[in-house]
Amino acid sequence: MSNYLITNVSVLGGTPTDLLLSGGVVADPADAPADAEVVDATGLVALPGLVDLHTHLREPGREDAETVETGTQAAAMGGFTAVHAMANTEPVADTAGVVEQVWRLGREAGYCDVFPVGAVTVGIAGERLAELGAMADSAARVRVFSDDGRCVSDAVLMRRALEYVKAFDGVVAQHAQEPRLTEDAQMNEGELSGRLGLAGWPAVAEEAIIARDVLLAEHVGSRLHVCHVSTAGSVELIRWAKGKGVDVTAEACPHHLLLTDDLAATYDPVYKVNPPLRTAADAEALRAGLADGTIDIVATDHAPHPHEDKDCEWAAAAFGMLGLETALSVVQQTMVDTGLLDWAGVAERMSYAPARIGRVSDRHGRPVAVGEPANLVLYDPSARRTVDPAETASLSRNTPYRGMELPGRVVATFLRGQATVLDGKLQ
Repeated sequence: MSNYLITNVSVLGGTPTDLLLSGGVVADPADAPADAEVVDATGLVALPGLVDLHTHLREPGREDAETVETGTQAAAMGGFTAVHAMANTEPVADTAGVVEQVWRLGREAGYCDVFPVGAVTVGIAGERLAELGAMADSAARVRVFSDDGRCVSDAVLMRRALEYVKAFDGVVAQHAQEPRLTEDAQMNEGELSGRLGLAGWPAVAEEAIIARDVLLAEHVGSRLHVCHVSTAGSVELIRWAKGKGVDVTAEACPHHLLLTDDLAATYDPVYKVNPPLRTAADAEALRAGLADGTIDIVATDHAPHPHEDKDCEWAAAAFGMLGLETALSVVQQTMVDTGLLDWAGVAERMSYAPARIGRVSDRHGRPVAVGEPANLVLYDPSARRTVDPAETASLSRNTPYRGMELPGRVVATFLRGQATVLDGKLQ
């Protein structure tokens, strides 16, 4: 196991200091051994390793789009030391056997820790509950359950799931989309969708499910997490629910913080995503909600697709876009450079809070301090880069930021004190 002496680094943007990574933990730099590898971190910010509560790794079943290995490589390049892998694989992660397979693949790859998300319903078909207890008791110790990609639209099933997960302190992460209101929907409903001739996706389809589910969570006294919030109305509903004391948390995705529905005018399917890109007013409300804590975390919803699923006409294209390798840069541009968050706020929303929600805060989302696990990222906020899809570690290339100049660059990522990325390169 290597020892790293990181010199002149700014922890959470504070006064420059030195850090020693030794034995898997952050140690006193005064104890640095003579053979420690020195990393000059002048001008760099140290953040706790990022934790993503919403990642699609596609394996098993869609290894043409992504594998656990390539997805975790992309995660490491983005500064993540832990990701939660969504259940909509083939077969669906709705049994102890499948979630344990994903968990073991993550351990074998070694680039970041993989925590499987279990399906709420069998086959994410929305008809009967999956083996929630068996997945919770498995080696993967699943605590987050989601049919993401589909909504648990049946109110009785949703209530039962919320009641069931209370037994092991789990959380149901809802994909808020009323299916009857979004049949054949292609983009945000509004004047532009009418002009483009693309079926509209109304904001109320998201908001109606959130309103129902926060009331259900309050009724049964359970934990609810809302995936990929995209509308101003959703932010207000979550703010109202929190004001009532409902145990609800919520996430915003980088693309919804930065990009807007006017990009659909290009008819480029790289901008087709679920939920869709919304208006500039919605993006502004999301940024404000993330700043004031109404929205708890940033989650990537990293959704890789092979080129044939995106290189086609808009209506036939798959929903989803890459997010792991650009998330921190987008958050810097939308939240830090605008003064809405400082680096401590970024650490809360991209590390501490997602680790707490996912119940992995004993290992991840820990302070960068002596005695704590050495999971951290070194980030250069002064760098600028133009996004090139060909340079991604992911198997897929469907990034909506191609050709865009974004701020910042991940210089190094450390998992339990070992470099997974160093000098911007995978190790």
